[in-house]
Amino acid sequence: MKIKPLSDHILIETINQTERTKSGIFLPDTAEKEKPEQGKVIAVGPGKLLSSGKKIPLEVKKGDVVLFTKYGPNEIKVDGKEYLIAKEEDILAILE
Repeated sequence: MKIKPLSDHILIETINQTERTKSGIFLPDTAEKEKPEQGKVIAVGPGKLLSSGKKIPLEVKKGDVVLFTKYGPNEIKVDGKEYLIAKEEDILAILE
């Protein structure tokens, strides 16, 4: 199934980072972890539509690795794979 975000929404695939403590111990997937804050942009909407009818394009594009707010995006599951859908305002930075 293909997902096409609307308006200023962005489809993000989270980047799973290996959790390791400062002492070098790897944490298993079953350990309680913080929500992810980084992800790769899979698709973007056409842009935000203003009341004047003008459309503002998004600053992020497909393929960008972004830093986003912890609790802003909504979690969805499509074909057994988990994604996040965020508004552009939830994106804090593009990582280079």
